This record gives sequence, structure tokens and C-alpha cells, in this order.
Amino acid sequence: MPPPVDSAVAPPRGHRVRQTIAQLRERILGGEWPIGGRIPTEPQLVAALGVGRNTVREAVRALVHAGVLECRQGSGTYVVSTDELAPVVARRLTVDRMAEVVEVRRAFEVEAARLAALRRTTEDLATLDAALAAREAAWRGGRIDEFVEADATLHTAVVAAAHNGMLAELYASVGTALRSAITQSMGDALEPERYVDHSRLVEAIRAGDPGRAAIEAGAFLEPPPRA
Repeated sequence: MPPPVDSAVAPPRGHRVRQTIAQLRERILGGEWPIGGRIPTEPQLVAALGVGRNTVREAVRALVHAGVLECRQGSGTYVVSTDELAPVVARRLTVDRMAEVVEVRRAFEVEAARLAALRRTTEDLATLDAALAAREAAWRGGRIDEFVEADATLHTAVVAAAHNGMLAELYASVGTALRSAITQSMGDALEPERYVDHSRLVEAIRAGDPGRAAIEAGAFLEPPPRA
């Protein structure tokens, strides 16, 4: 391994920083440093990556700014997200922007349902059935926190069944907003008038009917009228 110095014969500094950021992100995405876990110390990163301290420091600072890492005084640097978009969306999420959240969800979920009806596999259908069953069980039991999580899982499973990697990544970035929107729509308890049947959506995907699947996905995501 070359000595961890930023010498005159090395690539330009900006290039080295970008490479180091990419290496750090690869380890985070690969699960080597899980969310909530502390990354190695600066000297350890210098030794592991073969770059200088300044390069490591700038790369870590960039990921902190992006919301992927968090520096905690006296404790170290921790992984707080694997997705650079998620913290940005979370910061922008406020009660007065929930109408925008609904519109974004509709844009993602209607197209995802249409694609899922065309591309779903046997495994996708099994996942959808399990997610729907968990959602219904949570509703019947009146367990609101469990219901919110199960509902979000079902919607995420629909997106996964679309088999579009970019769509799945973008949808993952609004995960916090999705759960907040579901929680707000439910209120403090699972009231009968707030129940939305998702079985028809799953059946439309199972039937391979993209038009019906899109209609079902959009039916419960009508944005409220603007004031």
C-alpha cells in the first residue's frame, strides 16, 4: 500500500477527495458501517484508504454536509443515513407541505403500480400478499404504529415490484415523508372512516392490469384542493 501522503505526484486533490467520498459511500452502502454505527477514526481511515489526513477530513466533512454522517463531539462520527436525499427531504418536511408530499407520492406510486402490473414476479406477489395481510392485521388490532409501518411497507413493495432501480431509490428518499403523511392522515387512532382498502390495488397488479392498477393507486392519493 502506498504511503498515505498527498504528494506532488498524486492525482489532483479534488480528484482524491471525490475518490475517497466514493470509497466511504461504498462501505456504508455495503453495510460495513451500518446506520447508527460509528465509522473508524481518522488515523484508521488514513491507513485503510491510503490517503492523507486532509483528504479524509474533507471527504468526511462532505458526507456530514450531505446528511450521511454525523460528528458527535467527544464520541466520533456516525452513519445516520445511506441516502443523501433522505435528510434533505426530511428537513423540508413540514405540516404545511403535506399537500406536496401527497402529490409527490402520487407521481411515484401511480407509475409504480402501472409498472408493477406489467413486471411483477411470483416472488413480488408473495411479498405484496404478506404486506397486505400484515397491514390488515394491524388495522384489526388497532395498533396504529404497526399499521403505519405495515402500510408503508406495502407501498414500498409495490414500488419494488415495478423493477425500476432509479424509481426505487427516489421513493426510498421520501420514506420519512411517507410515514409522516400516513401518520397525519390516521390521526391518533384507527377510525373506521379513515380505512382505505388496498386489496383491489394488489389484485390489479396480480391480474396484470396496468390501467386498473394505476387507477387504484391514485384513488386514495388525491391531493387536497389548494386554498
